[in-house]
Amino acid sequence: MATEIKIKNIPEGYQSFISNGRHAIMGDEPIPSKGTDLGFSPVDLILAGISMCKVATIRNVSRRKGWDIGNVDAQLSQVVKRGKGGTLTTSVESSISIEGDISDEQRQHLIKEADNCYVTRMVRGDWEFSDSTELVNDADPVLNS
Repeated sequence: MATEIKIKNIPEGYQSFISNGRHAIMGDEPIPSKGTDLGFSPVDLILAGISMCKVATIRNVSRRKGWDIGNVDAQLSQVVKRGKGGTLTTSVESSISIEGDISDEQRQHLIKEADNCYVTRMVRGDWEFSDSTELVNDADPVLNS
């Protein structure tokens, strides 16, 4: 299934209206990067996608197995290091809390499943980026989705 994101960047800071056609959020850069800090940064959005997938995977697996869990909280952080030739290596750390009357074994199983969620596998996989082309469309790409 293809996913399409449309974005409209306005002249204030780096504010960008981001839409998938059904929902919209604001992206921006922090003030030290000359943004206005009124939305998620690009790195925030990547970590949010991974986090969402992890907690949704836990919820999905627990429902399929009939395990009664409450809130699922996750916290992710990342550090990027520049290597030889300008290559970037990113380290991501993840901590997950699962409320509910489940055993330690069940909890560890759910966390293991979360670490293998779709978005994590996608990010760990190979990516191929095509060069950008000019967007030829008179309609507003975000507001007329």
